[in-house]
Amino acid sequence: MMMGGPRTIRTLVNDGSARKAAIRPDTPRRILGYARPHWRRILLFVLTTSAGSGIVVANPLLLKAIIDRGIGGADASLVTWLAVAVAVLALLETGLNLTGRWLSASIGEGVIYLLRTRAFTHVQRMPLAFFTRTQTGSLISRLNTDVVGAQKAVTSVLQSLVANAVSVAAVLSTMFALSWQITLAALAVIPLFLVPAKYLGRRLARVHRESMDLNAEMSSLMTERFNVGGAMLVKLYGRPEEESAEFASRAGRVRDIGVTQSIYGGLLYSMLGLITALATAMVYGAGGNLVLQGAIDLGSLVALATLLTRLYGPVTALSNVQVDVMTALVSFERVFEVMDLEPSVAEPEHPVDLPRGGLSVEFDRVSFRYPGPEASLASLELVPQPEHAEDSQVLSDISFTVHPGQLVALVGPSGAGKTTLTHLVARLYDPTEGTVRVGGVDLRRVRGQSLRDAVGVVTQDTQLFHDTIGANLRYARPDATDEELVAAMRAAQLGPLLEALPNGLDTMVGDRGYRLSGGEKQRLAIARLLLKAPSVVVLDEATAHLDSESEAAVQQALSEALRGRTSLVIAHRLATVREADLILVLEDGRILERGTHEELLARGGLYTALYRTQFAAQERPRRGAAT
Repeated sequence: MMMGGPRTIRTLVNDGSARKAAIRPDTPRRILGYARPHWRRILLFVLTTSAGSGIVVANPLLLKAIIDRGIGGADASLVTWLAVAVAVLALLETGLNLTGRWLSASIGEGVIYLLRTRAFTHVQRMPLAFFTRTQTGSLISRLNTDVVGAQKAVTSVLQSLVANAVSVAAVLSTMFALSWQITLAALAVIPLFLVPAKYLGRRLARVHRESMDLNAEMSSLMTERFNVGGAMLVKLYGRPEEESAEFASRAGRVRDIGVTQSIYGGLLYSMLGLITALATAMVYGAGGNLVLQGAIDLGSLVALATLLTRLYGPVTALSNVQVDVMTALVSFERVFEVMDLEPSVAEPEHPVDLPRGGLSVEFDRVSFRYPGPEASLASLELVPQPEHAEDSQVLSDISFTVHPGQLVALVGPSGAGKTTLTHLVARLYDPTEGTVRVGGVDLRRVRGQSLRDAVGVVTQDTQLFHDTIGANLRYARPDATDEELVAAMRAAQLGPLLEALPNGLDTMVGDRGYRLSGGEKQRLAIARLLLKAPSVVVLDEATAHLDSESEAAVQQALSEALRGRTSLVIAHRLATVREADLILVLEDGRILERGTHEELLARGGLYTALYRTQFAAQERPRRGAAT
């Protein structure tokens, strides 16, 4: 019996809620846009599948000829040739089916490849606010699981609509030609297929969704416990027995739901198989009497029974094709929802490049508040909520200019807005009010690549990819030679580390750089900056993780690297503050004081208080060493 196999069951377990989903009117048109480049393969698939489905009725008719004309006519030669024809048609049907599957897979994968790459490119264009609000796992699921679901749905829809429709039409027309009485009786049995398919299908769909949720929970637990940070936390604070018990509990629920899913699937198969067997018995019973009465011949009866086994599977699949279509539309629409989110920091329509050479940085009456919910999608946030209070003004009326070759230090208490201010220089955000200029050009008009080439940033928390040291350095300059990489590492005081590593530049740094110490990661980030050699440098506590010896060496390397360049530094080190041409003291998003180290100390304001709490302790060892 051919009941449609796993494809039929997959159809039945689709989320029935897809029928009620509200689909945007332009979604089908957008999907066709992705399918249009494959129209030749789609046409060939339709022709191939139609031909394969047409062969479905050829074999039963050949069996009829073998029985009636070959065996009934005692013609051994005809029996032999007809048997060969049956074998040839079987081979041809297999070849057409394989070709159809290849065409269907290539169409589906081609559509999804285009969708996935465009979605990835679009997400890369999103501003930092999108990523600070979005749950990474949800975004990856949207661009992976939903995309794969769309691909499977597309393939299933193509096969269901074409193959099953042609098969049903060919089988029914042939059956009516052989015996209209038996065909009507077979059609009367169809509701018996649809009732269990709907009844058990809905339950199987719920179990299937629950199984996916439980597997996701188990996978989430493993992901959190097996990444480097999670593994370290478990080893330092965790209780292995309780961790194992928690995993065993989740794995047990996955096991139990798997058993339930298997029972429901087996029950559905068994009921459909039982109904098919009963229908076949009815055909032989009613048809046998017709043969005895001389209404039809024996070959027609065998052909009808064979055709019957090829009718109910496609009919059941077609009855659920609406769910397949809606599932495909919903999967596509969930991806389109991400792609339709316009980045708040967008590439200018008519971009300009920054001038070469030394560049100034100017803040002109800049105010800023973080974007609200419009920066992301509520469905991608674990608990949708504002990143900050809606009325929270992070920066207010900030104005200053950093001339080429100057070093400006930003100091202030935590939460004063220092890091946010540096984010505006790199255009991770756009100001709510006012203008940020680099080289005299409003950043809203600057080409993104030109700005990335001109501005180099080293953050307090260094981000490294799970790749080699050389690959992480070349992320700043892909065309850099090994000699230039080594020179940058030596300038960042990483020469001894490089010599100690057996694989040198080819050494893997591990997940997020965990194979390196905090100071080594920070110095590698500084080496990356030195390799890039930008015109504008932004340092956010760049020496925070260095010991005193390494800090002194790196400060010397940075002083050389920053010479002649515009530098904006968030400083918690006295040495950096003393070297600054200008110090900006921020509090509550405003510039409260500005001046040199000595000028600000003489005023006795907030900087003096910060000096006493943050910097004075750093100066005592220095004075002690001097004596």
